[in-house]
Amino acid sequence: MFDRRQFVAGLAGTTILAAPTVARAQAANWDLSTVWPDGNFHTINAKKFADEVKAATGGAVNITVKAGGQLGFKGPEHLRAVRDGLVPIADVLNIQQIGDEPILGAEGIPFLVGSVDELRIYHKHIRPVFERVVQNNNQKNLYIVPWPTQYLHLKVKADTLAGLAGQKVRCPDRGAQDMVNALGLTGVVIPWGETIPALASGAVQGVSTSAVSGVDGKFWEFLKYIYPTNHVWSCQMVNVNMDAWNKLPANHRASIETVAKKLEPEFWATSVKADTDSLARLKQGGMEVVDIPAPMMADMRRRTANMVQDYIKRVPAAKGPIEAYLAEVKRS
Repeated sequence: MFDRRQFVAGLAGTTILAAPTVARAQAANWDLSTVWPDGNFHTINAKKFADEVKAATGGAVNITVKAGGQLGFKGPEHLRAVRDGLVPIADVLNIQQIGDEPILGAEGIPFLVGSVDELRIYHKHIRPVFERVVQNNNQKNLYIVPWPTQYLHLKVKADTLAGLAGQKVRCPDRGAQDMVNALGLTGVVIPWGETIPALASGAVQGVSTSAVSGVDGKFWEFLKYIYPTNHVWSCQMVNVNMDAWNKLPANHRASIETVAKKLEPEFWATSVKADTDSLARLKQGGMEVVDIPAPMMADMRRRTANMVQDYIKRVPAAKGPIEAYLAEVKRS
């Protein structure tokens, strides 16, 4: 005989049991891959982002930052790793992805951008291109933060490029390598994780990077001089795999985008401060900032002057954004 009360009670019990299953299905636990160590400001930024995402989603989206390359991915592999779903989210250095997407090297053109203010102008024109490229690689960009100004960290001191000729210098990407070679030094592309062993073994006698990375690598143990060339720029892009992203409820996606938009300006300010603090730490470690003579700097710019047009020829998609940026900088 059908017992209505027993049926309703059983149905209610089933519903109660099923509810946690639905909640678990909507939750997300993501490992965020980065090659930078825990003390690096990009890693600190990522951890703050993760904390605020967790709060904004009521604990439904948990991001665990895996620093120092814990997940086994090198910097140049991150775009592909996110694209293929090998990791749901990563901190991607744009200039290291040019083997897959040459346009992501557009910030690495020597002496194109002279300051953070100019970089903001450049991003008005180049960032939409970056975001489309990222989207075409099955991922979504959440926020972008620049590295500070770049330096040449070397063992020798000279007041002409001739005095630096032949020095082997670690470069993060081909663009920096081309520039270093144009200056008469020898550029060697090496991922960050292999840089310190290369310095320790004498395979390279210098590094093209920021002061922040100089502190990460304790360059004072290997190098003596810092040349404030401000030759190229680059950015870290925190990207999430689209398949992982689309599994989230719309309200959680909106909350994450709101957090990213709120934090990005703060993270840019952190970048500027990180440069000042890191340069002071390098000097405290015993390194000397070289006052580059005007003729030497002019020689650097002269030797690399053709690299803007060379880049545009190789990557025609960069022509519009670069020309729009140059026109706006000229007016400002």
